[in-house]
Amino acid sequence: MTTNSDPAAPLDLSKWRKVPNWLIAGGGLLVLIGAFVDRKQFGFSWLLAYMFFLSFGLGGLFLVLMHHLFDASWSVPIRRFCEHLAGLLFPCMAILFIPIALLAPQIYPWMQLLAKGKPDHALQMKEAFLNKPMFYLVAVFCFVVWKVLTSGLRSWSLKQDETGSAECTFKMRTYSYWGIFAFAVTLTLMAIMLVKALEHEWFSTMYGVYYFADSVWATLATVYVITAILKRNGQLKDVVHNDTFYFIGSLLFAFTVFYAYIHFAQYFIIWNANMPEETFHYVLREKGTWWDIGLIIIFGHFFLPFLMLLRIDWKLSLPIMIPICIWAWVMRFCDQSYNIMPTLHPAGFVVHWMDLACMAFIGGVLAKSFLKAFNAHPPYPQRDPRMAESLGVYTPPAPSSHAASHGGAK
Repeated sequence: MTTNSDPAAPLDLSKWRKVPNWLIAGGGLLVLIGAFVDRKQFGFSWLLAYMFFLSFGLGGLFLVLMHHLFDASWSVPIRRFCEHLAGLLFPCMAILFIPIALLAPQIYPWMQLLAKGKPDHALQMKEAFLNKPMFYLVAVFCFVVWKVLTSGLRSWSLKQDETGSAECTFKMRTYSYWGIFAFAVTLTLMAIMLVKALEHEWFSTMYGVYYFADSVWATLATVYVITAILKRNGQLKDVVHNDTFYFIGSLLFAFTVFYAYIHFAQYFIIWNANMPEETFHYVLREKGTWWDIGLIIIFGHFFLPFLMLLRIDWKLSLPIMIPICIWAWVMRFCDQSYNIMPTLHPAGFVVHWMDLACMAFIGGVLAKSFLKAFNAHPPYPQRDPRMAESLGVYTPPAPSSHAASHGGAK
C-alpha cells in the first residue's frame, strides 16, 4: 500500500540550514534587550521557553529508555535521533538553566518570603524542600543524572555501530533498568521545583505525571516530523516504512488520552475535595482570558487530536499528520503558559514579545546542537540486532554449538 508518507521527491533542506543561526542572532538580541528592560518579565519568559524545550529532551530520553526496556524493533530506525534529543539535556539545558538560577529570587514568591524572613504557614511546612540551597542542589542532581544517562546510552549505541557486540545491547538495557526510575524522579523534581513551586501553597501529587504526559506527547509529535523529514531527505529512506509512522501516530494517540486523563483527574480531585489550598490554583485560571485558554486546552489539546487520530489511515498521511504535530507544539505552549504565566499575569493570557524572543533563542541553540550531533554520527543504528526485524527481514537463528558439533539435525 502506498501512502502519503512515502513521497518520491527528496526534500531540499539547504535553504533551512541557516534558520538556527537566525533564531540565535535575532532571539539573542531581543533577549539581551529584554533582560535590561524588564528583568522579571524576562525571567518568566525564559522559564516558559525553558520548560517548553526541556520537554523534548526528557521525551527523547523516555523513548530511548522504552526502546531498550521493551526490546522494541519498530523503533530501531528512530532510536539514534531520539538519543540526540535526549543529549540536549546536557550540556545545553544545563547551560541554559543559568538565567533561571540567577533570576530565581525574582521569579519565585517563596524565595522572596524567605528573604524577608516572613514565610507563611504553607512555606513553613514545606521549607525542608523549598529553600534556596535545595533549589540549586535539585538542579545539579538532575543534570548529573541526565548527563550519566544520556552519555552512557549514546556512547554504547555508537560502540554498537563499530563492533556489533551483544555487550553493547546488554549495557544499554542495564542503563535503562535503573534509568527509568532515575528519569521519573528527576523529571518530577524539576517539574515541581521550577513550575509547581511558583505557587508554593498549592498541593498536587499528580503534577510530575502531568508534566511527563504532556512532554512525551509533544516529543512524539516532534519525532513524527523529524522522521518524515529524514525519510524524504534520504537518511532514513531505507529503514523507515509505513509501520514506523503508524506506531509513532498510535503512541501520539495514546498520550493524547493519557494527558487528558491526568489533567482531568487532577482537576476533578481538587474540585471534589474543595480545599482552599488546592482550589485557588484553578480559581486563578478561571479569571479573564485564562478561562479561554482552559477551554482551548480541553478542545484543542484533547478532542481535536483525539478525533483526528482515531483513523488508521490518517496516521500515515503527512498532509494530515504534519498540521496535527504543529498544532501539538501550539498546545504545548498554551499548556505551559497556563501553568506558569498566571503568577505574573493573573488578569489573563498574554503573549509577550520576550516570550517569543526566548523561544527563538533557546530553540535555535537546541536545533543547532541537535543538527551538529546528528551530522556527526550515522543517522540510524548500524548493527542493532533488531534492525532486520524492524525491516521485516527474517534471519534464521545461528545453529547451537551442540547442533554444530553433531553435524546439525538429521
